[in-house]
Order: sequence, then C-alpha cells, then structure tokens
Amino acid sequence: MLKKIFLSFSIGIMILNSQDIKPITTIEVSGLVSDFVEDAGYLYVATDAGLVDIIDLSSQKIVRQIKLPTLQTIMGDTIEARVHSVDRYDGKTLLVSSGMSAYRNIWIDDGYKLKKIIDQKKEMMPKRAYFLNSGKIIFGSFDSSVSLYDKEEKSKIYDVQVSTSTMGGMILSKDKQKIITSDESGMVTIVDVDSSKILKQYSSEHVDNIYSVAYANKTIVTAGQDRRVGVYNEDTNRSYHIKSDFLVYTVGLSPSGKIGVYSSGTENYLQLFNTKSAKKGNRLIGHYATPNKIFFINENSIVSSGDENRVFFWNISKK
Repeated sequence: MLKKIFLSFSIGIMILNSQDIKPITTIEVSGLVSDFVEDAGYLYVATDAGLVDIIDLSSQKIVRQIKLPTLQTIMGDTIEARVHSVDRYDGKTLLVSSGMSAYRNIWIDDGYKLKKIIDQKKEMMPKRAYFLNSGKIIFGSFDSSVSLYDKEEKSKIYDVQVSTSTMGGMILSKDKQKIITSDESGMVTIVDVDSSKILKQYSSEHVDNIYSVAYANKTIVTAGQDRRVGVYNEDTNRSYHIKSDFLVYTVGLSPSGKIGVYSSGTENYLQLFNTKSAKKGNRLIGHYATPNKIFFINENSIVSSGDENRVFFWNISKK
C-alpha cells in the first residue's frame, strides 16, 4: 500500500514539473505534409500537392520544388499525385507517389532531372522507399513484403514476406543494415538488409495495428491504434508499453535512443519521455491537426508535421 502511495506521489510530482513547449518556428508548405527528410541543412518536405518543397533551414525558406506529373482519373479529371515518401542520398531524392488504381510510382530526382524508376504499370504498392547506395533501393509494401531493387538492372534482387498482416510502419537503420517494420497484428520485425533474413520479431506490447515505428541505437519505439507506445531494446529483449489516452499515430527517437516522443491526446500534442525509465517529460504543443511524422535532427532539436500545411520546429532543451 505504501509503495502505491509513493508511486502515485512520484507521478504527481513528475506531472507538476513538466512543461509545455511551443515551437520555435513553423514554415508553411505547398500542401498537407506526408513525409520529410533532412539532408545537409535542407529539409525535403513531401506533400499532397504533388510537390517536394526543399527548405533551406538556415534561411527557413523554400528554395526549390520537385514537381511530379499530374494524374488523370478514369473520368478525365486531372489531380495531383500525392508524394507519400521521400528519402535522400548522394545528392539524389527518392520519391514514392500515388498512381492510378491504388498503385504507385517510384522516382529519383538528381537535381536536374526527374526519372521514374518503377512505374504504376508494374502494379506495385510500396508505402516507403529508401536509398541503400547509388545503385540499389529498398522498399516496403502494404502486403508486408520488403523488396531490394537494383535500379540499374531494373529488377528485384529479393522480395521477402515479413508478415501476413498489412504493413503499418517501416524505417531503415542509420547504418542501412536493418529494416524495421510494424504491422496490423501488432508485430515488429527486424530484417537484415543484405540477406533478407528476419533477425527478430516482437509481439508482446501491442494488440492492434502499429501505425509507425522509430529506431535508434538499438532502441525501437512504436505507435499503436491500441493507444499504446511500445518500447523494445534489441540487445536485452526488454520491452514495455506506455498507455496513452488517445490513438498514437506517430513516434520519434533521439539519435542516442534515450529520448522518445509520441503523438498524444485530442489536442494533437507531442509527449516526450525517457525510454529507459518510461517517465514522461515535457509536452510539445502547437499542432492543430493529427501529427504524422517526428524526426530528431539532434538530441535537442525536433522537426514534426501533421495533416496540415506546416512543418514545426522545436528546441526541447529550453523552456
């Protein structure tokens, strides 16, 4: 009984000491944000307007845009091709965009020319794609297949099924050696990029669809439809979950893996927490729509976006 009273008191003190942090700035972009990636001082923001807005982080201005061709519906109407995924490597931008009949296209932009490398006619449905090097890309599809693709040979090197459930989230490790996926069943899977072998699977912390997954320094954090945030340590296999009061749509991890953040509440705030102790910290307030992407530029700087036409910047080291 005394232990429970002490725990409740400690939680109360922690909540009282937490602060609400507002964004240091926001930048308006061309449409609703789907994804973004930072590279060499620039932020590449994918939107539903068929554009990637390239923001110079020093001037906080859009300095260039990558424009995708429009789509024509079966009724003859012209619509923008939503950009679902964006990645950067060696001066090139990798994009996944909407095609017709729910299929998707994959493109590479080298700063001078936009080239389609996988056409919707191949009837593929990739969710996300990442560069591995100048010759190969890896992508995950809705059916929870992970494919390694040689763009020079224009063929798949492998196509492995990692789950029988619909894919939720997918992320490539910083060293490009592992792919971490989540799915509708609540499973998290780690795949070796070179061999396509499944290294580990976790299913202990979620009972429903995992929308997104973050990975850093052998720590995994997941966002669940079951209102849970899952935390897994790859080395120790220790795991736990944090209960939220609302569906958790997105998560992020600092480069060290020590600080986690997740979307929480009907007011669209972001909740910081310590991944080792599970203690909640400060909240980031300011989003006016559901957050869908969180990224740590470093241990103290966060970029986030939601179903809105703005990108938000935060400094978590200050009040």
